[in-house]
Amino acid sequence: MTTPTPKTIKKLYIGISGLIGAGKSTLAASLAAAMGGKAYFEPVAENPYLVDFYENMKENAFKMQIYLLRERFRQQQQIGLEDGVVIQDRTIYEDSVFSRMLNGEGKMSNLDLKTYLGFFDTLSSLMPRPNLIVYLDVEPAEALANIKKRGRACESGVTLHYLTALRNEYEIFIKEVSRIVPVLRVKYSKFPSIQSIVDAVERGYAASHNIIEAQLKN
Repeated sequence: MTTPTPKTIKKLYIGISGLIGAGKSTLAASLAAAMGGKAYFEPVAENPYLVDFYENMKENAFKMQIYLLRERFRQQQQIGLEDGVVIQDRTIYEDSVFSRMLNGEGKMSNLDLKTYLGFFDTLSSLMPRPNLIVYLDVEPAEALANIKKRGRACESGVTLHYLTALRNEYEIFIKEVSRIVPVLRVKYSKFPSIQSIVDAVERGYAASHNIIEAQLKN
């Protein structure tokens, strides 16, 4: 029997994870083009809370996270209707990374976090999980340099401290999510070729379908 690959299966859903400025959007577009799929991106330009959030995180953290959760849920519903290869720039499952980090930094109250996680648990349980998550492992200083290079006014409030705290929370998330979804960690600072990542995705997908025979004793 031939092992299924992204070229032969009916549907493959890949999530791209990583820090702000890690290169998720670029990789999502490149992977979609290379694999003949469709890319879904974060609602950055349409986000009415983004500028206010970076100016006053404590005041706007909860509103920002609820808005993003709603928008990502809508996107997940669309993805659920797609066939073929779908690449998503940050999944709904990562939303809790930001909320937990903001709580740890004193920018979101315990009550707001509890309320948010209640919404998150309900909505995320209704959506299919990715077949594979590609985690772009980028140092905070490099991510900040990328943010400054692209020069988005709405991201001018991003600091190295913010990205470092976010990276720490991401490491916890990746360890936890890898128990239920295969994770492909990519050192994106070396910027491997897109084909090398496509090949790694295919290997990771094939490995996630291995069946292990139980060794039973009489």
